[in-house]
Amino acid sequence: MLSDADLQFVTRECKARSGAVLTREMAALIEQRLTPIARRESFSSVSEFVTAARTREDGKLAGAIADALIQSETRFFRDRAGFAHLRDAIPALAHKKGGALRILCAGASTGQEAYSIAMLTEELRQEGQLIGAEIIGIDASERLLDKARSGLYTQFEVQRGLPIRKLIAHFEKAGDLWRISDRMRARVRFERVNLLETLDALGRFDLILCANVLAAFDAPTRLATLDRLGDVLEPHGLLVLGQGEALPEGADSFAAHGAAYGKSPTARAAA
Repeated sequence: MLSDADLQFVTRECKARSGAVLTREMAALIEQRLTPIARRESFSSVSEFVTAARTREDGKLAGAIADALIQSETRFFRDRAGFAHLRDAIPALAHKKGGALRILCAGASTGQEAYSIAMLTEELRQEGQLIGAEIIGIDASERLLDKARSGLYTQFEVQRGLPIRKLIAHFEKAGDLWRISDRMRARVRFERVNLLETLDALGRFDLILCANVLAAFDAPTRLATLDRLGDVLEPHGLLVLGQGEALPEGADSFAAHGAAYGKSPTARAAA
């Protein structure tokens, strides 16, 4: 069992490195997530592992702890209503821009959302509603991004939300796994980027998806993250949150725009 000092260290490191707020009530989940990491690093217990992380100056073990506790829940076409909205919103954005779109998936995790967008934009391109799209998926966890880049998913993962016709069209069997096609993988670029840091190096985007990410943050971190996302959103662009999510009070850079959010008049004027 983790001591109070160990728990305080873990929660502090997670908030500092990923923005995620963990509580004492999550102690059992924390220990469960850290057990395989402790074994991999040849420690006899999670407590011994955390104690070592507290004393090592290079921060590598602390980084491994934060990485293991980053939220990874995702699935293909997770929000059906949201993707139905995007089927209309993406061509409208392309018409406004007059060219290929730039799309950012923030908190990309293991890649299902970004690849879902790739499949949708490919359908729209074939229908003549879109010239093309550059899709970038970002996450603070290199562990999750490695899986995203591999394009390999279990039977359980492809069954969660992926229509059978899309499975047949865009995946191939790879032993017990399914591999997304090279064509779809080539449409998405994954980068390790922390939402707690500036996003300016990524350039500007016409569409930003940030689904089920902000809920892990405290109120000040949510607002600061939204400000950073707003900084890289084009004046005509849209921000899409997860199903049931809404902008927190004080997010003055955005205004409701149908089922999504656009830049507020004040933010557009300042852009």
